[in-house]
Amino acid sequence: MPNTSRPAAHPKGLYILFATEMWERFNYYGMRAVLILFMTKALLFSKVFAANLYGSYTGLIYLTPLLGGYIADRYWGNKRSIITGGIVMAAGEMILFISASLFHSYASASLSLFFCGLGCMIAGNGFFKPNISSLVGQLYPDGDKRKDTAYTIFYMGINTGGALGPIICGLAGDTGSPADFKWAFLAGGISMIISVIVQVVFHHRYVTSPEGNVLGLTPEQAPVKALQPAVIIGGLALFTLLMIGLLYLDAKVIGYLSWLMLAAVIFIAVTIFGDRTLSYMEKQRIKVIFIVSFFVIFFWAAFEQTGASLTFFTDEQTDRQLHLQIPVWSLQLLSAGLLYILYRLFRKTRRQLPQPADRLLRGTVYALLSLFAAGIAGVNAWLLLQHKSALLLEEIPPSLFLSLGSIYIVLFAPFFAWLWPRLGKYEPAAPVKMAIGLLLLSLGYLWIAMGVRDIAPGTKVSIAWITVTYALHAFGEFCLSPIGLSLVNKLSPLKFSSLLMAVWFLSTAAANKFAGVLSTLYPEKGETVSFLGYNIQTSYDFFLLFVVMAGVAALVLLMMSKWLSAMMAAPDKTNCQSKITTALS
Repeated sequence: MPNTSRPAAHPKGLYILFATEMWERFNYYGMRAVLILFMTKALLFSKVFAANLYGSYTGLIYLTPLLGGYIADRYWGNKRSIITGGIVMAAGEMILFISASLFHSYASASLSLFFCGLGCMIAGNGFFKPNISSLVGQLYPDGDKRKDTAYTIFYMGINTGGALGPIICGLAGDTGSPADFKWAFLAGGISMIISVIVQVVFHHRYVTSPEGNVLGLTPEQAPVKALQPAVIIGGLALFTLLMIGLLYLDAKVIGYLSWLMLAAVIFIAVTIFGDRTLSYMEKQRIKVIFIVSFFVIFFWAAFEQTGASLTFFTDEQTDRQLHLQIPVWSLQLLSAGLLYILYRLFRKTRRQLPQPADRLLRGTVYALLSLFAAGIAGVNAWLLLQHKSALLLEEIPPSLFLSLGSIYIVLFAPFFAWLWPRLGKYEPAAPVKMAIGLLLLSLGYLWIAMGVRDIAPGTKVSIAWITVTYALHAFGEFCLSPIGLSLVNKLSPLKFSSLLMAVWFLSTAAANKFAGVLSTLYPEKGETVSFLGYNIQTSYDFFLLFVVMAGVAALVLLMMSKWLSAMMAAPDKTNCQSKITTALS
């Protein structure tokens, strides 16, 4: 008789982590959507300085989790690190809100607060980001087939926040008036506070191991002195001050960050390859990790133009005028559909959380759903009071376009999850998939370069050019980002798994810094800039740089793919050398 029982439901802790991460990503991507615009339109930074500072900020954002993860593993535990990091990030957003409120009347104070706010964001992210993801896998027993699905659900949380953040923060702050940027930072701060509250209230009850033990608590070997409130608060304060100083130093005094990252990679390489206990096979696989991490730099350096040069392009050279008449009846029909979905969620919550022990969580979900329903009802009441048959949507703020990448990922993730297994024996090897990702990125820039070719300076182009570019970039991310992370996990020896994951994040940090440097090349009207002998006068010249950079990286990685695959599969020295020789011949 066939087994008709339903597959086991996911632990409730997964949805707590989902909500915590979603609101944090709302905060990060929302503030990032308006950051470069705030710097150039409110603080009146030059585009070159703003782009370079943006690169320093995002580079440090990906660098600090190395230290935050280390402290969590040995001293504070995941839970304490997530909560303290979240509080520092929320404080950072509130400082940015104050900075954006003072730039008109107290420019010097606003500038100082701006650097302080960014420093808090960097420091807080260092403790928050590496610890929330590591808890997801611990919710399941070893070998549980639900684990892959769990990470997919969690990834959807990341991109749901990544989509909502730029939309809400963009609508609130990117209104055309520099005085309104403060509302975007306030929205980000509120979302971060919600993230912390979710973690504080529900972690201990739901984020548990299969045996029922609370996850992420203080490590047993942690010294008592490291857990004293004065030490934790003092440590966070010193770390935040250090990040403020490092950000200011790299942006205003000397560009040291790239050299620091290079030194860190060299140190890690010497540490790992100097270990005599590693076998030849393990060292070959570690070499693959270093090689693909190098190519990842070219991908993210081009991809992360989103928050800087592509935002400049969207703001200045994209025709965002829609003049779209939206019938009120269509909004009412949409509202009815949303209310029906909320009703179904009410019923599902009652079924999934029936126990008395779930009363607090059930009540919280009910309250949030009621809030959404009240918001929908309020909007419809306002529409009725306007006595209008249609609403006019005139222009899309440039910051809203930063939500496109996450929207594409949410929409097309099922397709890519379906695609790879269906290819069977024709499924490309991991290095080939990553080369395809780079190629798609190059095609995205080729598309937008064709859109601005031979147009007069200041001419605005169709919205289709930027939207299709973001779609191709999102498809490239599907082929590279999850594949690369999986590759690092599979190839890393257990004793160096964390250190080699650090190499991956270091490459991302270096790419973000490089992205900021490349964004400084975005051309001003009538000016020419040079990069390695290549003169850039127009947007076409600028985008062509990324076409070549990503395209060449894709071709080189593709040519190396057989050699890399042989190194990945090498069981011993003799067999490995034979495969490498065959691959090269």
